[in-house]
Formats: sequence, C-alpha cells, structure tokens
Amino acid sequence: MSTRTRTRKQKLALNTATSLFYELTTVVCGLILPRLVMEAYGSEVNGLVHSIAQFLHVVAFLDMGVGSVVQSALYKPLAEGDLAATSGIVASAQRFFRRIAGILLVYVVFLIGVYPCFAHGDFDWGYSALLVAAMSISSFAQYYFGIVDRLLLLANQEGYVQYTAQIATIILNTAACAVIIKLGASIQMVKLVTSLIFLVRPFALRLYVNRHYRIDRHIRLVGEPIKQKRNGIAQHVSYVVLTGTDNIVLTLFSTLSNVSIYSVYHLVIYGIKLLFLSMTNGIKAIIGELWARQDLQRLDSVFGMTEFAMHAATVWVFTCTWKLILPFVGIYTAGVTDAEYIQPLFAAVLLLAHAIHCLRIPYNMLILATGAYRESQNMHIATAVINIVISVAAVSFFGLIGVAVGTLVALLYQTTWMVVFDSRNNIRWPLAKVGRQVAFDLCAVAAILLATAFVGTDAENFLKFAVSAAEVAAVAALVVAGLSFLFYRKQLGGFLLLVKGRRRKAAA
Repeated sequence: MSTRTRTRKQKLALNTATSLFYELTTVVCGLILPRLVMEAYGSEVNGLVHSIAQFLHVVAFLDMGVGSVVQSALYKPLAEGDLAATSGIVASAQRFFRRIAGILLVYVVFLIGVYPCFAHGDFDWGYSALLVAAMSISSFAQYYFGIVDRLLLLANQEGYVQYTAQIATIILNTAACAVIIKLGASIQMVKLVTSLIFLVRPFALRLYVNRHYRIDRHIRLVGEPIKQKRNGIAQHVSYVVLTGTDNIVLTLFSTLSNVSIYSVYHLVIYGIKLLFLSMTNGIKAIIGELWARQDLQRLDSVFGMTEFAMHAATVWVFTCTWKLILPFVGIYTAGVTDAEYIQPLFAAVLLLAHAIHCLRIPYNMLILATGAYRESQNMHIATAVINIVISVAAVSFFGLIGVAVGTLVALLYQTTWMVVFDSRNNIRWPLAKVGRQVAFDLCAVAAILLATAFVGTDAENFLKFAVSAAEVAAVAALVVAGLSFLFYRKQLGGFLLLVKGRRRKAAA
C-alpha cells in the first residue's frame, strides 16, 4: 500500500526507537514547561492551564471511539494491499473527523463564554477566555485533517513517521516557550505560540502520506466501509473519563491549586508510564496483523511474551517510582510556596491506579485486535460510571485522594473484566496463568523494596537525585531480571527476540 519497502523488522525497530525517544522527549519537556509556568505565573495559573486543557479534551468524547475502530479496520486492507478498501476507510474517517472539527469550534465559543464563570480562581473573564482561545487552535487542526493520517501510519506500522514529527514540534515548542516566558510574555502569548507550532505537525503528516500512499480521499463510498463504527463509543467514553475526570472534578469542586498539584504528580507518573509503554506500540500492530491473518498459534506465543513483559516492566517502573517520586517532587517544586506539593498518600494511590492501567494493556490489546467492541461496551460504561460517581462523592471529603481513589477502583474493575473476558474468548487465556503472573508481581515488588532499602533517596538537587534514582533502578532491574530468569525464562528470551524483530524465532 505504501510506496515504502521497509521490512517488518525494520519497522518494528524504528517504531520502538522513535516511540521511546518521543515519550522521553514528552516527559522531559513536559516537566520543563510547567516548572517555568509555576515560577513565572504561580500555581493557580499552572492549574488554570491544565484545567482548560482538560476541558478542551472533553471534545474527544465526540470521537465516539471511531479512532480505535478506524485503526483496527485498517489492519486487514493494509496487510492485503487493498487500495480501494483502504481509501474507503480513510475517506469515511476523514468525513467524520471534519464534523468533529466543526463542532469543536462551536464548543470553544461556548467554553470561552462559560468557563471563566465556574473556574475557581482569581482571574477575570477576559484573562481565562483569551487563554481558552489560544489553546484551542491546534486541536482544531488535529481533528480537521491530522488524526486520520496518524491512524493510517500507525496501522501500517509506520508510527515512526508521526513520532518524529511530534518530537520535532515538542522540542521546538519547549525552546520557544522558555524564551518568551523569560522575556516576560503573558501566559496567553505562550499558549498561542504552542498552538501555532503544533499546527506544523498535521501539515507534515499530510505531505508524507500524499507522497508515499496512493490514497483516494474522494472515493465514492458505497455503504459504510468502517464496520462497528459506533461500537467503540463505550470504550472511548470510558477512556476519556478515566484520563480526564480528575482535573474536571477538581476544577468544579476543589481549587485550581489542587489541579496544579495533581498535574505535577500526573506529569511524572504518566510520563514515566509512557516511556515503557512506547515499547509496546510496535507489538500492538503485530497482534492486530496476526489476528487479521488468523495465525492463532503465533498470536498465542506473542501474547504470552507481551503479558510477561508488561507485568515485569510495570513492577520495575512503578516500584522505583514509588520510592523516588516524593524526593523528585520536593526538588521540582522547590521555591514554589503557594501550594503544598508533598502528598504521600495521594502519590501512592495514583501510582497504584496507573500501575493497574499498565497491567491491563496486553488484555486490552487483544480486545482491540479482535474487534470485540460490542462485547465490551457495558464494561466500559460501568467503568466510566464508577470513576465519576466515586470521584465526585469523595472529592469533598478527601480532596486529591478522593479523585485518585475513583480512578483506582474503576481501573481495578476494568482490568479484572478484561482478564476474565480474554480467558473465556479470543485466545482463551487461562486465568491460572494470570494468577501466577500476579503472584510473581507481588513477590517482585517485595524483593525490590527489600533490596533497595539501603539506597538513600533524599537529595538536595537533581544531580544527586539522578545518582540515587540510577542506583534504585539498577538494583530493581537486577531483581526483576533475576526473578524473570528463574520463573519466566522462556517468555523473557522470546520477548527479547521479538523486540529485535526476530518474530519467527520468537514465536516458534
């Protein structure tokens, strides 16, 4: 389909490397800018920025889950080289997302009018309204023509193209914003610059796709080429609620300072999570292709390796983060005295919630690859309801901890449902294997905590912190590697081969 002739091995290597570098760039730059904003404008402005970003993200509800369905629908025609089917899916998706772009414009006008009225902060209407307008520009471009090209590239295992574009714009944005903040520009000007820089990305992707793919964007559609187009709604709504409820609930029922505190912990935890999740981006496309070809024997092998790798990585990353996050936040927010950023219990609950989210990834991958959207609708609806109800009920009594508990309980329910569903359907993964894996996780966490008990984590600056973090990470890695070698030797070796692109040997 694409005029590119890279092998699957090359694509997997490129996707893994660029995705990892993209996530690393996102983490580093995502920590630099909020710190500059807090220093220059204060915690309330930082909270205001993150609150508005989340309210703009609410328009993602209108996606109705079509993005995931489109990517799943593209696996088969791309694998078979069916130009007409691929063009039909792209044309239908493009028409859908352009409608969303139009609705987004109306929503932004509405938000400009009403957001300043309910945001808890000492800002006049014009201050907040201009900030909303400045931050909405790049979102429009994404929905109008950027998102479909991104989905096409991801489905064809060419995610490295869009990751490269994202890396370039993120670095450029961070440098530009740092300069204008130091020059004393308003926060509205900072966010306007961000939106204009991010406009470059969808244009770059469109140029690449037009050059390397023979897509007929104006193909005449006969019927709906995207099957199950509406069956991804529940999953998508659940995802948006899980990723966006906390900030919105804090904005409506708490303070912008709490939004700022939440955003700092979320940036750290979410950023670290994305670093190792980037390793799975190429695997997701492989699972989708194997299911499309009904190569069930190889799919079973690849899934087993992926499950093991995700559990081992989750244990390593989140146990280390548990020991290191409070010292890091202390250094990161040093000198910012208008809010209390050291929140041990909140950090622990939020870390556990994100760890559970990572553990569910392989099971959700299988559900997406098999197109089981209709079967999982009720579960996703229940997940969203659980999160909203608990978060709203608990925030008045427990503040930050309340919204984190809502996310934790919802994700625990969702992960359990996915494990049971996959064990009874799809490749019928035995629950006994999952139970053994969870037991391994708990033992590994205890072993890491014991092995790293002697490593001091108190530090006065980032250099000393980096040394302590490296020690903790190294010891934890040795513990996880040793336990994996003892109990999951076959899966460990197979996954390493898979990452290197040696799929035939890894799945034999």
